[in-house]
Order: sequence, then structure tokens, then C-alpha cells
Amino acid sequence: MVFGIASYKLLETDTTARDQKNEVLTKVLMQGLSSAHYSPERLDDNFSKKAFNLYLERLDHNKKFLLQSDVDQLATYQTQLDDEFKNGSFKFFDLSMSLFQKRLKEAESYYKEILEKPFEFDKEETIEVKPEKLKFASSPAALKEEWRKYLKYQALIRVADAIDSQQKADSVGSKETKKSMPEIEADARKKLRENYDELFKRMGQLENEDYRSSYLNSFANIYDPHTEYYAPKEKEDFDYEFSGRLEGIGALLQEKDGVIKVSEITPGSPSYLQGELKPGDVILKVAQGNQQPVDISGMRIDKAVTLIRGKKGTEVRLHVKKVDGTMKVVSIIRDVVVREEGYAKSLIIKGQKPIGYIHLPAFYADFKNAGGRNSGKDVANEIQKLKQENAQGIILDLRNNGGGSLQDVVDMVGLFIKSGPVVQVKSANGPAAVLEDRDPQVQFGGPLVVLVNENSASASEIMAAAIQDYKRGVIVGSSTYGKGTVQQFFDLDQVLPASFDAVKPLGHLKLTTQKYYRISGKTVQLRGVTPDIVLPDTYTYLKYGEKEQEYALPFDEIQSAKFNTWNSPNFSIEKLKASSKARVAASPTFSLINQTAMRLKERTETSTRSLKLSTYLAEERKAQEESKKLENLRKNIPQLDVAGLKQDLSKLTGDTAASARFQAFTRNAKKDLYIQEAVSILKDGL
Repeated sequence: MVFGIASYKLLETDTTARDQKNEVLTKVLMQGLSSAHYSPERLDDNFSKKAFNLYLERLDHNKKFLLQSDVDQLATYQTQLDDEFKNGSFKFFDLSMSLFQKRLKEAESYYKEILEKPFEFDKEETIEVKPEKLKFASSPAALKEEWRKYLKYQALIRVADAIDSQQKADSVGSKETKKSMPEIEADARKKLRENYDELFKRMGQLENEDYRSSYLNSFANIYDPHTEYYAPKEKEDFDYEFSGRLEGIGALLQEKDGVIKVSEITPGSPSYLQGELKPGDVILKVAQGNQQPVDISGMRIDKAVTLIRGKKGTEVRLHVKKVDGTMKVVSIIRDVVVREEGYAKSLIIKGQKPIGYIHLPAFYADFKNAGGRNSGKDVANEIQKLKQENAQGIILDLRNNGGGSLQDVVDMVGLFIKSGPVVQVKSANGPAAVLEDRDPQVQFGGPLVVLVNENSASASEIMAAAIQDYKRGVIVGSSTYGKGTVQQFFDLDQVLPASFDAVKPLGHLKLTTQKYYRISGKTVQLRGVTPDIVLPDTYTYLKYGEKEQEYALPFDEIQSAKFNTWNSPNFSIEKLKASSKARVAASPTFSLINQTAMRLKERTETSTRSLKLSTYLAEERKAQEESKKLENLRKNIPQLDVAGLKQDLSKLTGDTAASARFQAFTRNAKKDLYIQEAVSILKDGL
């Protein structure tokens, strides 16, 4: 890619090094976005307004710092940001930082004063919890009142937790001294004060440059949500896998809108094996074992990483906010990630007609080592082992598989078809390139089920789409994520000549450069892949996926590739669908999963919460009771008769750690309701 920056000159020597770097950075970003993005934006007043709104939302997402008068002052620039971006000017950004730092100091005085007095939890009072429904305060007094309700809500949660803990202790006959309500309330305020003292201390240490990436991404993200600028340190954070190289928990984090979210769980890691931490979870606090938790709201990602990672065998407790808004403490014992667990692995499901089960956590490939492992070859190997154990059908599990190597998708689809196109990839200009399987050999020609869910993305969607378009197998589960775009990283330092060394390092630009298309011509963008047989899922009714992202690229279609559908189907999709529907309707567990999904939808759509303790406790206990019902039903699910493959079991002898991991994998598969339904679908077709 040619960024065309070489003709630019550095600013005059009387300007600061910061100004020089900012000018070069914005110009090289603008050039890259304009010349290499799949769908370049026109830099005009409309673009400027979008960037203004996006930046304001991220600067003060919860509307707890800026006043409406501040917003009005900043709004005088809302049609000028495109010009500033072109010219490398940061006047608007500098003004926003000046106002924000001023309001930060005022907010510090608010929380200190408010937390000096006890809260009254017997009053009928509510709080709005959805930031998008909040308005900027009209005055300092109004903002202070918002802080009072906000802090009261956080104290209420802590008080309710303490009451719940005491009641549980009573139920098991604990002799610990019970605290009175005033003592519990005082403890809650004390802990809040300590957390906010630490939070404001950290925020006070941040400089304007620490907010620069967020500002620049207010421009980049207008192009699409996956196009982003990464400062040098932030690029390291992006690549950082806690336990891939260090001892930790095995989760990839991202900072967005002032909170730290889990974006990915490393397969085989402590987080993966523990099972409670999920992509989308917001980490609010971090505790080292039973020590006092540290609030990481607003914390820099590198600082949060330092708190979460640690030595093998030590415990970290993460206070997380789940996707449905509930709070949970997730305890994880740190360890070294075992890379073997990130690879494809199989089980045999016993019966008159044995069925093979392949779990694929990612479409992995070792690009640096020509002889390294890749998912295409590994799945081929698993299929061969399953055939040796007389597997009559195969379940390929792509749930929570976020994608990876495109070539491995092509290789893997080729294991199940004779030959033909697998996916179409198109750049902004020119015809689509068709990636094909050219090997006429079919490694497995029997019945096939592909399991997917809302976290199956990118390469997983291409795999499922190809199998569906060829009518080669049955796609089962819930609609996939809907990401049909391709990104590429560009090192900004490498596109600049040596004459710019004085302002380096500049960081990286991640650009959306292509789109994926199914062989039928449709993209999976926004719509994902709709399964042939849809099963109830906890997140069915929640707003989730690419379609919920701001400025996502649109769905579109291109010409279909030429292909022949599978010529020897062993089953009728309609009959399988009807049988599955009857089983699901008769299943108490699936019924409760559907009810839980509807309640989660209602909870997320209800944006106000009561600040009255009795009301809050009643709502939480009801939610806990419903959760326990589902947990108990799942415990009573009949177990599948599964076993490890003979070749794999022979390798476990003497390796206690590997044996423990295998047992956990087997135990989870035995009671997985979705695997059980996939088995029933295959049996209907055999």
C-alpha cells in the first residue's frame, strides 16, 4: 500500500515535537484511510459531525463529567473536525481535554462529599442505567445529583451482596459475627471511597496523549468498527495473550467506552477451562485472591493487564458485569496456557452407529513456520482417527470460534466435498477472487452437522456457509455473528521514509481491505449464517453481533460462483427440522433456556433500576432463583456415552495435566445439550 506521505514536510523547528508528531500522524492516517480502505469516506461536514458525536460519547460515556454548557462549547467545532484532521490540527482535542480535566477535579469533590453521609435505602427512587438515555447535566448542582444516585446504586449493590453473604453464612451455621445494617452500609461507602480515590488518582495521572488514540479512532471508526489506530503500546496490548507467553489467565482484553472488556478467551487457558469468563464480559474490579479488589474502571489497558496476570498457581478474582447486566465474581487460578488445548480435538460418541465429535476452537495456522501445525491438517487427522473408530457421522463444533486462517477454511471444506469454490473475496475495485478446493478426494462423505452460535465469526461463518450452500451438511445452533470483512495491519513507521525518523514510532493502522462472500454470492456481513435447524439460546433475543456495531459495512451480494451441490444427500432437512422441533418442544431444559432468554431481553430493555433495598433484593433473588432452576435442570440432563479416541488415550499415560484437561473436555461434552441434539439429528439421518 502506498500512503503517499513522502512528499509531506515536517513542521518548522519552532513547533513542539508533539505538534510535529501529531501532524504527521494524522496525515498518514488520513492518507491510509482514503487510499486503502474498502469503502473510503468523504471527509466533509457530515463526516465531521459523526466523528464529533463518536468522540464525545467515548470521552464521557456515562455523562458524569461534562456539563451541557461544555458540550455546547465543543459543538462549535462539530463541522470543523474534518478540516482539523486534514491539517493535522488538534485544537478541538486540546479544548476537550482542558474542559474534561477541569470537570474531573470537580467530580472528585462530588464523590468525596457524597460518600461522607449514609445513604437511605428505604426511599422509592430509581436510576437510569443506560448511558444512551442519559443527558448531560444542565448545571453543577444537577451533575452532583447524578453522582449521588450513581454512588447510591453502587453502594446498594455492595449492601445487597453483603446481606446475601450473611444469609448464606447463617444457612450453613457459620459463627461469624453478623453486622448490623448501619455497619454494612458504612462498609459499602468506605469501600466505594477507597475505589474512587484510586480511580481518580489514576485518571489524574493520565495526560492528553493518553486520550489521543480514542480521539483518532473517532475518525477511523466512521469507516467501519474494525478499522482502528493503535499507538505503539496499544498494538502490543492487542497482540498480548496473557498466558500464551506468560503466566496468566488466557484472556484478550480491549478498552472501549471507558470500560475493559473480554474480547477473546484463549483456547486451553485457565479462563477457558474455568468456563465462566466470556467474550463481552466487562471487568470492573480485580482482586488478588481474597485481598481487597481494585476498581479498574477507566484504567489503562496495560495497567489492568499487570493486575490480572501473575504467577502460576496464584488466584485472581475478577468482578465482572455479564452481557445481561448481572454481576459475578469469577475466580481463576493462573497457569501457563497449554497450546495443545487450542488445537482440534475429538471424541467418539458410542452407540449402534458411533458418531464422531470434533471441537475446533479456532482456524489456526503457524504462518512463521512452514512445517507448523494448522487447523486444516489437524481436522483431516481427526477425521482419519474417527474413521478408524467406525464413526458413521461427524459433528464439527464451531461454537465460539472467532475465525482465523482463510486458507484453512478452504482446506477444511475440501475434506467434505469433491472439489469446487469455497469462498469469494473481493477488494473495493475489481472482480471477486474465488478460492477453491482443487483436491477431488473426499475424506469423509457421511452425514455432517456443524454446530454454530452467536460467537461463531468470520472464518467460522465461511465454513458454515459453504457447507450450507453445498447442502453438504446440516447447520445447527443460533445465528452467527455476521462479520464478513477482512482486516490487515499496517506499520505506519514502515510506510514513512527515514526523513521522518524523528517522529517515530507512530503505531499501526488496522484497515478493512476486503469483504468475504459466500459462493452463493451473499455476504455474511450483518446477517451471519442462519442455521438450518435453530435451537434456543440464552442470547437469542439480545442485540448482539456485527449488526449492532456503529458504522458497520452493509450487506450486499455479488454474482454466484459456479458450483454443484452435494449429489448424495443422506437426509431431508425438512424432516430433520420437524423431528428436532418436536424434541426441543418436549425438553424442559430447552424450554427454560428460552424463558431465560426472554427474561434477559426484558432485563436489558428495562433501563431503570430501583434504589430501594427491599425492591432490589426481591429482583435479585428472583433472578438467582431462575438461574438456579436452569442450573439444576442442566445437572439432570442424561449423559452421552462418550470416549476418547484410542490414539489419543495412549498419549495420556503418565501425563496427569493432559489427563485432567482431557477429563474436563469429556465431562463438558457429556452434558452438553447442544451436542446431544446434534447427535439426535445425525441419528435421524443415519
